Amino acid sequence: MHSKQYGGKLTKQLIAQYQQSDNWKDGQFQNLEETKVDISLYEIPGIIYKQLRNRGSRVPAEPLPVMPFQQADFLAPSQESKFIWYGHSAVLMRINGQTIFIDPMLGPNASPIAPFSTNRFSENTLQLIDAFPEIDLMLLTHDHYDHLDYASIQKLKLKTKRYFVALGVKRHLVSWGIEPDLVTEFDWWNHHVFENIKITFTPTRHFSGRGLTDRARSLWGGWVFKTASENIWFSGDGGYGSHFVEIGNRLGPFDFAFMECGQYNESWRQIHLFPDESVQAAIDAQAKKAMPVHWAGFSLAPHHWTDPVAWFFEESSRKSLPLTVPLLGEQTLFSDTRLDKWWMA
Repeated sequence: MHSKQYGGKLTKQLIAQYQQSDNWKDGQFQNLEETKVDISLYEIPGIIYKQLRNRGSRVPAEPLPVMPFQQADFLAPSQESKFIWYGHSAVLMRINGQTIFIDPMLGPNASPIAPFSTNRFSENTLQLIDAFPEIDLMLLTHDHYDHLDYASIQKLKLKTKRYFVALGVKRHLVSWGIEPDLVTEFDWWNHHVFENIKITFTPTRHFSGRGLTDRARSLWGGWVFKTASENIWFSGDGGYGSHFVEIGNRLGPFDFAFMECGQYNESWRQIHLFPDESVQAAIDAQAKKAMPVHWAGFSLAPHHWTDPVAWFFEESSRKSLPLTVPLLGEQTLFSDTRLDKWWMA
């Protein structure tokens, strides 16, 4: 039986569509530079063992609190854009009077089809959706379970007006009951103007897939939001590469950058940024200020849950990159700065 969690099935018609992309080759989407995960079948049991061993010592001792959503404050007019981070890569933004939600994974488990669960560090996050206003635009960077969550989409679809997604992700949304006409797919460097916001899909060095047969059959990337007064970049998942300089040269400089930072391991270095690489990538892309994301949500790699932000904090200081790290659920202006190391409390 095909689980709803897997999303939409590949068809010959869809593959014919994907083949029109310059980034499709040899039956799948390709990264801009050679990329591989250095894991052999022989090593997989050991990696699983390391991931499961002492997991309790790598996660928060108590659930991480999330500040309650204040709709009136969030919707109040402001000359500057604002955002709320909900852990991992879920970011709710208010830009040009529009409510925009990036990778709204608010579910309790990042491994819904695995034999063991990957539980969220915070409790009852799906219930946050009840208090949210209408979502003018949802954006999805790629289709991995820690970014695209069936339960979250089901709760959000009644209040979401439009969707911008990576090429190939539309089939999942349609299979979950989203009207096809509401979904626009993006190849790398594609852009659309939405309510006076120029939104561009940028390349990353990563992969995709929700099952055994659809690996790299949808695209992956990040997002740029440019208005008359602000330029904001969401890096998306992916390893270090020359594309960061290109993003900066083509679309930067950026007033603010959300930088992937977490769930890294030497065995998959090419597809996830280490924190020092994350800081350098922000500098490469000409970001004036940065915030580490892709942590404080789940334990998907055998490092302590605070290692990503601690390392990012140290490296950004060493390289003089301004940063901020707000609390989970805290409404934040892009000019705000929080540096109190709340994760050490």
